[in-house]
Amino acid sequence: MARLLVEKSPPLKGRVKVSGAKNSVLPIMAASLMSEGTVTIKEIPELEDVVVMKDVLGAIGSKVQQEDKGVVEITTPAIWSCEAPNDLVKRMRASFLVMGPLLAKKGKARMYMPGGCNIGVRPVDLHLKGFSALGTEITQERGYIEAKAKKLRGATIYLDFPSVGATENIMMAACLAEGQTVIENAAEEPEIVDLANFLNKMGARIKGAGTDTIRIEGVKQLGSAEHTVIPDRIEVGTFMIAAAITGGDIIIDNVIMDHVVSITAKLKEAGIEVMPYGSSVRVKGKECFKATDVKTLPYPGFPTDMQAPFMALMSVAKGNSVIIETVFENRFLHVEELKRMGAKIKIEGRSAIVEGVPRLTGAQVKATDLRAGAALVLAGLVAEGVSEISDVFHIDRGYERFEEKLKGLGAIITRVQ
Repeated sequence: MARLLVEKSPPLKGRVKVSGAKNSVLPIMAASLMSEGTVTIKEIPELEDVVVMKDVLGAIGSKVQQEDKGVVEITTPAIWSCEAPNDLVKRMRASFLVMGPLLAKKGKARMYMPGGCNIGVRPVDLHLKGFSALGTEITQERGYIEAKAKKLRGATIYLDFPSVGATENIMMAACLAEGQTVIENAAEEPEIVDLANFLNKMGARIKGAGTDTIRIEGVKQLGSAEHTVIPDRIEVGTFMIAAAITGGDIIIDNVIMDHVVSITAKLKEAGIEVMPYGSSVRVKGKECFKATDVKTLPYPGFPTDMQAPFMALMSVAKGNSVIIETVFENRFLHVEELKRMGAKIKIEGRSAIVEGVPRLTGAQVKATDLRAGAALVLAGLVAEGVSEISDVFHIDRGYERFEEKLKGLGAIITRVQ
């Protein structure tokens, strides 16, 4: 298993370009199953999750070709399997996003319950609620979910929680359903808008993406399209914190500032300078920054994916902060790892009380999930000595060339086997 050795580094300085959004490219790749032509997707990051999605699509019947870096062409001459292989589904939760397209195209799908990061219970009941409303018969047995529909028909669907995955899956299935579908209390994340834009390029008729009410008029078929994936706002936030925690000065390119408003606001509250210009942002850290409270919420609130990296920052802030996690009930697994490095953190239910300390110390720690891994790397950049981070495959799932980009900014970090 690969490990990362992170040494206390000088203030990070320089320029870094953010990759395409992981949470955008995966549903877009899944949606390509519905195209009758060729789909070209640009700015695709080189991630383990992308590799898994390529394999899932290949197992279903797609031809996935990549000749140029970051550009993938997908054609699906025929869907010859309506079931993704279990070994792939267990590795990545986003594999469940092929269910909507399969129902739309073939009227049936069979999936094993998806895997992914161990950050809490993430049921697919809202996905299934939406499919049922569209006329699908759902059966569940021994970990499998089977869905069948003679014909999908539009319906009004209210989501009890603005689930990103459920919004995406229902929206994709509704594209080829008969009549109009309305998704109420829909997720509003930028990745939802990106998926809707892609589907519309293929000929779908979607309005309202980015608001809490999405309307989809069903069409007969979807065609070819070319699409560039939006920048990864979580990667943007991670490098913003890298500048803040090391007292560095970093220019981050390929940024949509509207997507990182909540992160920017919290960094400014802590006393960090954030200076946007065009599609770039400059972040200047300070030797001393103050503790700031955070509460994770669905977009446009503070993203749950930034909770662990922000906690690493607060671990060395001046004063005490309270971090409240409202999205996932098991997203504090990184707390024990940060405490191994000398952080002072106390958990009370869904709240973490963080007492800033003058310094952290390098230790042997484990990346318990994707964003926890990033948080430990950030903490390692300012910890005395060497931090050895294991299970870094989690990091590879969501950050493209993470240590290489950090090295380019002056970080002392090495990957070892």
